[in-house]
Amino acid sequence: MPATRTWLKNPLAIFTANDLDARGGLVVQDGVIVEVLAAGQQPSAPCGHVFDAREHVILPGLINTHHHFYQTLTRAWAPVVNQPLFPWLKTLYPVWARLTPEKLALATKVALAELLLSGCTTAADHHYLFPEGLENAIDVQVESVRELGMRAMLTRGSMSLGEKDGGLPPQQTVQEGEVILADSQRLIAEYHERGDGAQIQIALAPCSPFSVTPEIMSASAELANKLDVRLHTHLAETLDEEDFCLQRFGLRTVDYLDSVGWLGPRTWLAHGIHFNPDEIARLGAAGTGICHCPSSNMRLASGICPTLDLTAAGALLGLGVDGSASNDASNMMLETRQALYIQRLRYGAQKITPELVLGWATKGSASLLGRSDIGELAVGKQADLALFKLDELRFSGSHDPVSALLLCGADRADRVMIGGKWRVIDGQVEGLDLKGLIADHSQAARQLIAGV
Repeated sequence: MPATRTWLKNPLAIFTANDLDARGGLVVQDGVIVEVLAAGQQPSAPCGHVFDAREHVILPGLINTHHHFYQTLTRAWAPVVNQPLFPWLKTLYPVWARLTPEKLALATKVALAELLLSGCTTAADHHYLFPEGLENAIDVQVESVRELGMRAMLTRGSMSLGEKDGGLPPQQTVQEGEVILADSQRLIAEYHERGDGAQIQIALAPCSPFSVTPEIMSASAELANKLDVRLHTHLAETLDEEDFCLQRFGLRTVDYLDSVGWLGPRTWLAHGIHFNPDEIARLGAAGTGICHCPSSNMRLASGICPTLDLTAAGALLGLGVDGSASNDASNMMLETRQALYIQRLRYGAQKITPELVLGWATKGSASLLGRSDIGELAVGKQADLALFKLDELRFSGSHDPVSALLLCGADRADRVMIGGKWRVIDGQVEGLDLKGLIADHSQAARQLIAGV
């Protein structure tokens, strides 16, 4: 029997992240886009299913390239609401050290569901906490990703530089280098999928210059090169971090990155705020990626990523919501809107358009993860789609549908498709007991803070 073809017909508007005319809609077969139809064009062959998209704005599924799923358990916690990064971390580390597999599973599911409802189809998570009893944290996350039917780049984070050796994390949250590298190899062998349509991928992600040793940075780079996986870390987020690198290593952040073998196209960095012009040029020449996290950077008063300078130099750029204790949401549409506004403050209204920023959230983010099969709407790409309606009060009186998504504050997709399968229908995640999840997760969050 021939595979069923689905025509998403005549959308209200469509953003393809390229120059294709797709006003006639898309034809999907076997989880892949097989036709992109111009205005007035009909499919080349009959379609078993036709979805009338005249009330929907269609986007490529949004791609989140930096998050800490576990942090959904410590959102809006009063002791850190008004703290900048370093004291914020030092206050939260002892709480996070109490994380259990059960709590991590709930936190991950909440973060993924929230992302999915915002139109996000692929998410990268940076998990670096492996206290006693949580050695299999990434395995726990794999199960949650599969349950929700999303795609994920799960990064095996690490912390190896504890307080007693001059780092920021408490000792109960750090691991020995041999343990980190052995688990990294295990996870890649067990879960990392390659090629178009991959659901689960693994990257290596020593946490930050102030929480890992140069040795684990170098060894991770060597292992990533050997096994052909990507590298991820936080870099140049705050001036405190810059001072730490100068005092401990005698190097600025990009010099340090270069010294441990990370300055190259395999690497993408979270935040990337405090770079000088020479460093921006070096990052661009190396083809290194930067994940802009506007909400977190504003919440912690860290600064503004120099996005256009970076892309002009040749660096890749995508977006991320960052951990849900510094955002404190997991919503990619709201993050894209925030990027539009904060970058206009830096570069002006005419240079930062809704289409540019939506491009960062889709095709740009895909490039950070090393993927060419997602992030845009074209023949041969995965059928990962986010569909939004403009029928709420907030959109009344709006004229340009694509701009309205950001300017009027869209925050919830009506439908989301991943690999040709509907995962959100009528604003609800298929097969998910959302009320039950919220109740269980809220209880786990209270227990984590209380230490029970």
